[in-house]
Amino acid sequence: MQVDSGLRTLVWLFVAIVGGIISFVLFRASAPLGVLMGAVTLIVAWLLSASIRMVAQWERAVVLNFGRFAGMRGPGLFFITPVAQNVARIIDLRTITSTFKAEQSITADTVPVDVDAVLFWRVINPEKAILEVQDYSQAIGWASQTALRDVIGRSTLADILSGRDKIDNILKTLIDNRTEPWGVEVTSVEIRDVTIPAALQDAMSRQAQAERERQARIILGESEVQVAAKFMEAAKLYEQSPTALHLRAMNMLYEGMKDKGSMIIVPSSALDTMNLGAMTGLASQQQAQLLQGAGTPQAPAAPPIVRAAPPSAVGGYLPGI
Repeated sequence: MQVDSGLRTLVWLFVAIVGGIISFVLFRASAPLGVLMGAVTLIVAWLLSASIRMVAQWERAVVLNFGRFAGMRGPGLFFITPVAQNVARIIDLRTITSTFKAEQSITADTVPVDVDAVLFWRVINPEKAILEVQDYSQAIGWASQTALRDVIGRSTLADILSGRDKIDNILKTLIDNRTEPWGVEVTSVEIRDVTIPAALQDAMSRQAQAERERQARIILGESEVQVAAKFMEAAKLYEQSPTALHLRAMNMLYEGMKDKGSMIIVPSSALDTMNLGAMTGLASQQQAQLLQGAGTPQAPAAPPIVRAAPPSAVGGYLPGI
């Protein structure tokens, strides 16, 4: 807050004009009396303009009486005694935001970091703020930076990156303890940014990538275990009901033979167990007899081919099971 210079100027002009008119009237009657009146007018105008002060609602004025603390004035309009009293300083009682940082600070695990933080504080005792410390704003900034370096030195990088709320509370307590004798209250402290070396960022990125790959492999292994368990359950069901196994195998063959010109190789033992070998041969003979009886030389459309193969050629199991 600053003194309302416009109001002081207005008072000075008003007194000067009124006194000037009176001095002019007296000067016409008596020249010495008119000059004396003019001098008195100037002195009164200066004294009145110097005694008027005004501060805003959120401000307080520190008044000294011959150099000694006389009290706080404001808000609004107030008067002081010229020459004997003066306004030493104006204190802002609103919440003030200050930024501070700690560059190249070493953490507990020997990692250099740059930390930026924001401090929210306000003056609750203007008398202490003006009498106990020379410049409370600068003192708060230095105290905040020192406390930040102290906390960083006692914390690891993981604590700083993941536990910001905890560090904010610790910083608030430390700074508040240091500024309380100055009549200043710390509202909150918030860490804005933490900068680490680029090489360390790359190493942390590779570590995170490796951790994700490890988790993916674990999930894949667990999936394989679950699939194997389901296969074991299916095997037990098929063992109890061979007919269900045959139907499943035939369904798989049907699904594979839906495409034209497809060829499926299955173990010969699978065809024997499902009697598909004899059925296929019988179907081929019946189709050949029909063609000979009709006397048509045209070749029939090629049906899907099912060829039996030794179990060793296909690994001893049906595809898709």
